[in-house]
Amino acid sequence: MSKKKPAYPVSEALDGYLKHYNRKSEIPIFYDDLLRFSGSVVVYDNNDEDTLWIRVYYSEFDRKEIDDSLKKVYSILHSDGSNNIHQYLNVDAVDFCTFGNSKPFRIKIRNILNDNFTYFYIKRTDASRIYGLELEHMLSPYNLNFLVYKDTLIEEHIAGIPGDEFIKNMLPKCSEPEKAQLAKEFVKFNERCMIRLLGDMRSYNYVIVPTHDFDHVVYKIRAIDFDQQCFEGKLKVYRPQFFKENFQMVEMVRKKLLRDSVDQYKLEERSMVAKRILSSGNRIKKLRAICREDTISTEENIALLKDQIGNLTSDPNFAKCETMGEVLDLALNFVRRNYEDVSMKQIIEQNIKI
Repeated sequence: MSKKKPAYPVSEALDGYLKHYNRKSEIPIFYDDLLRFSGSVVVYDNNDEDTLWIRVYYSEFDRKEIDDSLKKVYSILHSDGSNNIHQYLNVDAVDFCTFGNSKPFRIKIRNILNDNFTYFYIKRTDASRIYGLELEHMLSPYNLNFLVYKDTLIEEHIAGIPGDEFIKNMLPKCSEPEKAQLAKEFVKFNERCMIRLLGDMRSYNYVIVPTHDFDHVVYKIRAIDFDQQCFEGKLKVYRPQFFKENFQMVEMVRKKLLRDSVDQYKLEERSMVAKRILSSGNRIKKLRAICREDTISTEENIALLKDQIGNLTSDPNFAKCETMGEVLDLALNFVRRNYEDVSMKQIIEQNIKI
């Protein structure tokens, strides 16, 4: 993987798309404003280990203005954007991550009436990350809430247990049926990431979401970092199974699932993604058209990826791609076309039987 991924600017076409679908909103604070902190302390977890986040603080002169602006951002993101709820909100913490490409700020907002709290993130705008967020919104089982304004990106918090923490502390305690269900979800997650070219899904870039259902727990896996959408050239980067951080998940799949079951779950996920492509209609068509003309990767990465995907799919059209958006577009078309071909074949066979 590339050590440092550049941030790509939002094109005029993508900016118009964001405005049309209410992803663009004027906000009172920018990423650079939060960099004016006057000091910081390291944030440790419950085991006194460094979380790679630092808690920043501001001068008395800046603090009130920043707090008021962050409350306004919260209101725009989660409510109607008015100031009516500000009196009930408190900015408990502003944390800064020193690790990774995006270097986000994490804002903790608390309701002073009942002590409920939530987070949101402030990052620099990056076109490839925006494509990743939109594709996750349309092609995964989950909806995402985010805002873009000039060079600042606001993302809602995705709740769940960080994958690395779950693998280390909770996976060994899971029952055998729970491990089998987790193995199934990892296969589907792995397939979904590869189809829509979402890279770098190491264990700390996704969360495990447990849901209690009658007498058992159902686990889902959600991506939380979309920095590596359609950038890298190596196909393996888009398959979580090849990261050493996910070794225990891969071993669990090997032990719990037969080859036929793995193939079945891959087919299920490809079919679900194809259905979401079809149901997203004009929205995903517009996004793909814009992405085809955009620059979100290097020429070297494009050449490498189109060659590897072309070999995998045996589709000669990948060799003609000139942008990473064209590679993504063809990959999604490949999945949709296969689904439609199989569906049509089944219809024909049923009519013959009738």
